[in-house]
Amino acid sequence: MPIGRPRSVVAALPAYRPGKDAAQAEAEHGITDAIKLASNENPLPPLPSVLAAINDAATGLNRYADHRATAVRRRLGDWLGVETQRVAVGCGSVGLLQQLALAYVDPGDEVVYPWRSFEVYPVYTQLAGGVAVTVPLVDGAFDLDAVAAAITNKTKLVFLATPNNPTGRAVSTAELADLLARVPEDVIVVVDEAYREFLDPAFGDPVHDLVPRFPHVVVTRTFSKAHGLAGLRIGYAVGHPEVISTIDKTLFPFAVNALAQAAALAVIEADAEIAARVADILAERARVITELRELGWRVPDQQANFVWFPLGADTDDVYLALEKRGVVTRPFSGEGIRVTIGTSAENDRFLATLTEVRSPTG
Repeated sequence: MPIGRPRSVVAALPAYRPGKDAAQAEAEHGITDAIKLASNENPLPPLPSVLAAINDAATGLNRYADHRATAVRRRLGDWLGVETQRVAVGCGSVGLLQQLALAYVDPGDEVVYPWRSFEVYPVYTQLAGGVAVTVPLVDGAFDLDAVAAAITNKTKLVFLATPNNPTGRAVSTAELADLLARVPEDVIVVVDEAYREFLDPAFGDPVHDLVPRFPHVVVTRTFSKAHGLAGLRIGYAVGHPEVISTIDKTLFPFAVNALAQAAALAVIEADAEIAARVADILAERARVITELRELGWRVPDQQANFVWFPLGADTDDVYLALEKRGVVTRPFSGEGIRVTIGTSAENDRFLATLTEVRSPTG
């Protein structure tokens, strides 16, 4: 007899698979000195001012944190130039994406998103009992006309990750505005900007370009990537006050802990230092792409802090060969590998190891 009776939807749920840790790869392959380029993390530790804020906040850990993260919402509103009631704070942007699915998707409702994209979209859709409607990518990029055509009277949510994870391609706010004008206002369109800080400014800013014009758009962002707070889990959403109020109803109690709130306030104050770190990552990304192209690799435009290799049937072999040599990347079996931009030394090691295990022509 089985232990318990889980919901059928949970039994069939696709599990989210995070990037492998370097220590795990070392144990599996009997190697040392592995590097992790699998999870799109910032390779540098938190700033000293951020660590100081976290230490100060730790003295009050016997008390619950502010459930609504009120101070963070207010500071975000000032920082972004929007009203506080347009801002929600959650347990990373991934937590806010789950809140959106819980808030808007009933069993049988449709959720539209391009695919391949962020792996939690099918998980959250299925968990809510929704029906996933996927739109194929075109050379790793979104086909927004096809997205618009996929929307029906059963559609409740549209997820658009830009830059897209894992292909690194992005869409402009002008293109998104054209889509939004064709989407009914009872369908929420989520512009998932986890990699916002690495995006070319020419693509526009949806918080200022779209949110004031379209009440059914929500922009989600995180402090995990550029700001280096992946281990603390805090993100935010910007949208119409009515939508934000609805999202807030699905925030489980005290989801955003006190250390995360203190750290978020500190990284906003350290905006210039964060920008300098981002500039270094962008310079490394440009260098890595240039060297890959000089080696003969076809690397499409990349707008995040990683590089995508569409390797098709060779994906698993290349991934395993890299990992056995201590370079841990993120494979998508049968499709490609995603490689995080790390430190200069880590990037050099990746380039040398890739050259050792695979040529651009196979």
